[in-house]
Amino acid sequence: MQAFDLIVIGSGPAGRRAAVQAAKLKKSVLVVEKGHRVGGVCVHTGTIPSKTLRETVLNLSGWRERGFYGRSHRNKQTITPEDLRRRLAITLDHEVEILEHQFSRNSVQWIRGEAQFIDPLHIEVKTESGLQRYTASRFIIAVGTAPYRPRHIPFDGDLIVDPDEILELKRLPRSLTVIGGGVIGIEYATIFSALDVKVTVVEPSELLFPFLDRELVDEFIHDMRDRGMSLRLQSKVKRVTKQGPDACLVELEDSRHIWSEMVLFAAGRKGATDSLELENAGLHADDRGKIDVDRNTFRTRQPHIYAVGDVIGFPSLASTSMEQGRIAACCAFDAPSQAPPEFFPYGIYSVPEMSTIGMTEEQVREKAIPYECGIARFRETARGQIMGLNAGFMKMIFAQETRRLLGVHIVGEGATELIHIGQAVLNLGGTLDYFVENTFNYPTLAEAYKIAALDAWNRIPRKQPSQAVQEDAMAALERFAKAARGG
Repeated sequence: MQAFDLIVIGSGPAGRRAAVQAAKLKKSVLVVEKGHRVGGVCVHTGTIPSKTLRETVLNLSGWRERGFYGRSHRNKQTITPEDLRRRLAITLDHEVEILEHQFSRNSVQWIRGEAQFIDPLHIEVKTESGLQRYTASRFIIAVGTAPYRPRHIPFDGDLIVDPDEILELKRLPRSLTVIGGGVIGIEYATIFSALDVKVTVVEPSELLFPFLDRELVDEFIHDMRDRGMSLRLQSKVKRVTKQGPDACLVELEDSRHIWSEMVLFAAGRKGATDSLELENAGLHADDRGKIDVDRNTFRTRQPHIYAVGDVIGFPSLASTSMEQGRIAACCAFDAPSQAPPEFFPYGIYSVPEMSTIGMTEEQVREKAIPYECGIARFRETARGQIMGLNAGFMKMIFAQETRRLLGVHIVGEGATELIHIGQAVLNLGGTLDYFVENTFNYPTLAEAYKIAALDAWNRIPRKQPSQAVQEDAMAALERFAKAARGG
């Protein structure tokens, strides 16, 4: 039986970052990955494939040029699933090669197989060559999630699919019903809408993205409806059935019927913990397969076992998962590490993109903080005109008394890139003055920061200086005048 300082179960963003960090600390590391290649869900069925699909669709469809050439414009008139898969295969191969090289140069060993705990210090891995056992003084669970597949949905991998299966389409549908208005559902809904597929979104909640600033979401919903997408909010699905070789029927509890060629069920994900036999390690997962941890160290109830990434729930972002993995590895071996940041950027790769950091206007109101907002619309910037942007805006929120930046919320082209300027200023305690006093490249979309800041600056009341400040200023002026007279 081989022994390691650390065994990481899962090679997604959280697992690979944890493994490399531990290797940098001169620890022996084994990564167990049940997939055919390293990378986990993020590389093979999640983040990288969906974002690659998005970029491919925007390029082939000519979406970004439609502001100039009209909504009927296309760079490629007939787009096939093979067109979409070709770029995806190239991207995934490149990403896997990078990860394998990263493991190799840091002396991280990895094995393909399905791991399960025998007891708190030992695991058994089912491999193609049989069962193998390993032990370690520390474990990090980073198995990620899998699509939630309720039994009443008749998935067939063809017309009724989950978010993993939609990447293997045999043909592009003319119409699509997306069940689930969360991040994944909306991302795919808007991507297919950019291909001129008629899309209907069914969501049982009253609001989309309740954790985002409402003004941002309102703008996004307006854009969706403006391009012909249908939203069925506060609607629950009663039944989904196939009605032939190219037709599906979604029946809602309010008796409405939705017909489409294809149905995507994207209402949540489940932690991939069923096969881990967590009870043998003295652990358990909730009904959605999620593991409870200390949110500062990512330690489970077992002090030598940590869990990171999507398997611990919100925020379930590749970016935050990477940091969780690194922090967990440092904590596991008592190496210096910082606490997770209070504010991190949240990116939604829909069409158009949305990204946010800090407090929403609703949260600022709840805390009764005197505030002011500044807005910059992309179509009013020179770069926006050059790019043909008709929509999209940036919203900045500042405290009136301290002028500190409280939040940045962006919807539109490049939102997930632009947000990092706001992230830096917010986390460094910066104020409105930074944006007003500094120069931004022209023409750029980043210039929206300056425009939004000036918009807020014009709204913030100017306080009159106190009597003491006025007296000090007068005294200083008298001294200056006396010195100028040579007195």
